[in-house]
Parts: sequence; C-alpha cells; structure tokens
Amino acid sequence: MAAMKVRMNTKNKTVYIIAGPTATGKTDIAIRLAQQLHTVIISADSRQCYKEMSIGTAKPSSQELQKVKHYFIDEFSVQESITAAEYERLALAYLNEIFAVQDVAVVCGGTGLYIKALCEGLDEMPEVNPSIEAEINAAYKLNGKAWLQEEVKKQDPLFYNKCENENPARLLRALIFKLSTGESILNYRSGSKKVRDFKVVKIILEMPREQLYDRINKRVDIMMQEGLLEEVKRLYPFRNLKNLQTVGYSELFEYLDGNCSLQEAIEKIKQHTRNYAKRQITWFRKEKDAVYLNVEDANVIDKILQH
Repeated sequence: MAAMKVRMNTKNKTVYIIAGPTATGKTDIAIRLAQQLHTVIISADSRQCYKEMSIGTAKPSSQELQKVKHYFIDEFSVQESITAAEYERLALAYLNEIFAVQDVAVVCGGTGLYIKALCEGLDEMPEVNPSIEAEINAAYKLNGKAWLQEEVKKQDPLFYNKCENENPARLLRALIFKLSTGESILNYRSGSKKVRDFKVVKIILEMPREQLYDRINKRVDIMMQEGLLEEVKRLYPFRNLKNLQTVGYSELFEYLDGNCSLQEAIEKIKQHTRNYAKRQITWFRKEKDAVYLNVEDANVIDKILQH
C-alpha cells in the first residue's frame, strides 16, 4: 500500500495499542474494540505479515479478518525480511491512510520492538554485512545460546554488561552489528524519542502466569491438530531463512531432520513459547506509559475507552 503524498495533521487522532504476551487473547479484544470504534487494525506481529506462516503464528482466522480489516497481515513472502525500521515506515503510512477517513485506529500485536518503532521511532543505524549475518546465524544454530553469549561477551563486552543476555535475538543483533561495523550497537542508541502528532493509548493485557502457560500449552496442541506440521513441511526448503528461526517452526525442523521425536518437538514448542511469553512480559513491564488490564475483565473494552 502506497503512502499518501501529503502528511496530514493528525493531532486529534488516536491510536489504541493492544499489546501483551502471546496467547493472552489480544486479537479478540482488538477486534471487539475496532468494531465498537468502527475502525481497522494494524498488526504489530513480526511474523503474521508473511503469507506462508499462518498456523504457527496464530494469525487471525479468515472469519476474524472478515470482521475487521487488518493491515500488515499476509502482505509479504517469507523470503522477504521486514525490519523494525521498515515496519515503522509502513505503519505510519497505514495510519496516514486510515486517518484520512477515521479519527482512531487500533494496533494489535506482541512484538515489542515494532510497537516501540511506531510509538517512539528507532535510531538510524548502518546496515550490517549480509554474509556476516548468515555466518553468525548458522554458527548460533550449530553451537547454541551458550556459544552466542560467550561470543558477545568477547566481542562486545559493553553490550554484554548492560543488556539482557537471555534473549538470543538481541544477542545475535549485537554480535552481527559489532562484526559488521566494528562498533557496539549501544553507540547508536540515542535514547531520544520521536514526537508523534497523534495520541497513543497503550493497553497491556495480562492474566495470571499459570493460566497463561496453560493457554499456551493448549494452543500448541490445537496448532498441531490444525496442521502445523504440514505447514512446516511446506516451508522446509526455506528453513535457513531468518524469518523461520521462530518458535513453532525451528523445533519441527529439528524433528524433520531426525534430531528428536515429534512429541519431544511439541514439548519444546510449548517450553520455548512459555519462555518467549516470559520475555514479552519483561519487555512490556518496562512500559511506564501503559495501562495494564486483565483480559478476562468483562468490562475490558469499556475500561480501554476510558483512556
């Protein structure tokens, strides 16, 4: 979708962000909210934008997509790679189009960096070397997280001592950046926020941890029943793509390679999804300007609209 050529004044416009960890029911809440506001939804999920990844990403169903128009769903091939900076540009273009006819828009997703990019902007950074990126991703796949942590500690102690070291994605980004540019990625983080000319209402959906983990386990079982393994088999030729180094896909690739049983792969998906949810919770707890609501509150939509 092309952006409008003239950027309009959007000071009287509002964006409702519906965020939170995976499996909290963000899609349902966002659809109900969008219907009440007579508006549309922009996804803030880094994988649901790829046409070939549906079951494993818990993409909204065809029925849900018919209820409310969604942007950034099924818009790209898995062979393309959309960065957070590209998402920022795309999401602002979507908003410009939406605000031409609506006063409000809803953004829904659990990719914290994408939400940050939309609300605050990202620092401009130099490009990384694609060959170095491919080499490090391959080495990580072969050697695991302990190797990755040790490499970051050796190559970029500044990052290692200041940042979260249990998040492979962040560690990979830091290591690839350092080897590509010779500098720590921290040197390019200004900490300054871009000023947006629309109001942002940021809602973080929550539920008790034990209940969330139970929902995750059950959802993985449903995904398997719906054909996740067949989806992964279709994507097997592209398994080395960065987009497919994703929970729900990596584990089943390991099964297809004969490295574990199917049941072991399923249990790993559940465990890794729970781990991912925990990292999301940690990320969203840092959001000082957010409103935290229990997803099962019968009045959750009314409480969202009070802000």
